[in-house]
Amino acid sequence: MAQSAEHVLDHLELFRGPEYQQMLDKKKMFEDPREPAEVERIKEWTKTPEYREKNFAREALTINPAKACQPLGAVFASVGFEGTLPFVHGSQGCVAYYRSHLSRHFKEPCSCVSSSMTEDAAVFGGLNNMIDGLANSYNMYKPKMIAVSTTCMAEVIGDDLNAFIKTSKEKGSVPAEFDVPFAHTPAFVGSHVTGYDNALKGILEHFWDGKAGTVPKLERRPNQAINIIGGFDGYTVGNLREIRRILELMGIQHTILADNSEVFDTPTDGEFRMYDGGTTLEDAANAVHAKATISMQEWCTEKTLQFVAGHGQDVLSFNYPIGISATDDLLVALSRIGGKDIPEQLARERGRLVDAIADSSAHIHGKKFAIYGDPDLCYGVAAFLLELGAEPTHVLSTNGNKAWQTKMAALLAGSPFGQSCQVYPGRDLWHLRSLLFTEPVDFLIGNTYGKYLERDTGTPLIRIGFPVFDRHHHHRSPIWGYQGGLNVLVKILDKIFDEIDKKTNLLGKTDYSFDIIR
Repeated sequence: MAQSAEHVLDHLELFRGPEYQQMLDKKKMFEDPREPAEVERIKEWTKTPEYREKNFAREALTINPAKACQPLGAVFASVGFEGTLPFVHGSQGCVAYYRSHLSRHFKEPCSCVSSSMTEDAAVFGGLNNMIDGLANSYNMYKPKMIAVSTTCMAEVIGDDLNAFIKTSKEKGSVPAEFDVPFAHTPAFVGSHVTGYDNALKGILEHFWDGKAGTVPKLERRPNQAINIIGGFDGYTVGNLREIRRILELMGIQHTILADNSEVFDTPTDGEFRMYDGGTTLEDAANAVHAKATISMQEWCTEKTLQFVAGHGQDVLSFNYPIGISATDDLLVALSRIGGKDIPEQLARERGRLVDAIADSSAHIHGKKFAIYGDPDLCYGVAAFLLELGAEPTHVLSTNGNKAWQTKMAALLAGSPFGQSCQVYPGRDLWHLRSLLFTEPVDFLIGNTYGKYLERDTGTPLIRIGFPVFDRHHHHRSPIWGYQGGLNVLVKILDKIFDEIDKKTNLLGKTDYSFDIIR
């Protein structure tokens, strides 16, 4: 074997060795193989309009959906509060998935615990798991708050979180006054953005409405502050810091709710931080007094904003503000609500983005793009592409709904560059594969899972979204605001230039365009 303690090979090289290649060939005899010619014939058929029609007709099967489940979003929201430990009432395997998914994207540990439900709890209910789990979590990990959500198992059998938490407190698992907000987050409906929304609403209900019984209901005393909600966002580290910078430049009093920009970007300095940063529990409670609440992602916060509006606040939502127009609208809204002028520094940043677009427009104009991901991300990216003179051609969101489709269609209809674009709510990446073969585009924008589409269809992938597992540290830079728009512009241009170089590097044949200057 090529592998040894003295000569350790990465799997990239290891599995190319002759012994592994021989083993993989032998393995095929157990896989009910078909003749290579037949495999190739079917492969080519799946690229045809005929197959696309059959593909889009399927109803009972989803293949590679561009979404995750509710509890992932609940965990993401919960870690954005000071000293908060997410507690998922369900099985250990589910929680391992949420932790690993977030850790692989942010390259940071993600703390989250489970009530460890197994077969007996599925039959008799998970009350004892909750009682023991809350006690262990409180005593071992010393959180300031435990935020409870659920998985499929707990929801199918109908476990009542409110009753279970009250019973656990009566049994002494945690002190009666200890904060244990909760949200039901069944994984078999909605998606991670729904879970984020439900969890955040549950936390605000806990503090604002005295839902736990031991917390008195807060009487609202309006002030001049603005609450900001980022939503489920793979760029939360860079984006929330950028929004905070903008608010501080404008001198606006603010509270960022569910601020997980620190816990997903902790330093390596010899100290392990299970909890870091986050919205303080006091600020979460006092957020009821704010003048207004602004969400950066409409489809991530539908229930939360309805709840906030019911407490007398003005509410406003955006759709992932990337680029000039979206940032203009955000700053105008902040200026109007906060009563502050837009500073010259931000005006200059706007001018720099306009200048950068003008410098590079010839390379982007008329390029066709396919976009997939969460509803707000798709909207924000499509809007920016239209500003650049690019042509969104396919926009697909597995967790998008009819209302999102209608809003997307209105955006596209308002630009000459969006006239040929089609919007696909509720579709998956296997649908997108058919679209890329039958109506090819120049570039694909989405998360890491698009690399299989890139390999299969030859469509170059620009990685923007969640998760991005196979590239590092993208989440540390913003893609919101003028500065974020510049970062996205650079991502797009880098891929365009990389593709030009690939197509012009044959010596004496195509290298007449292998230019130093682009």
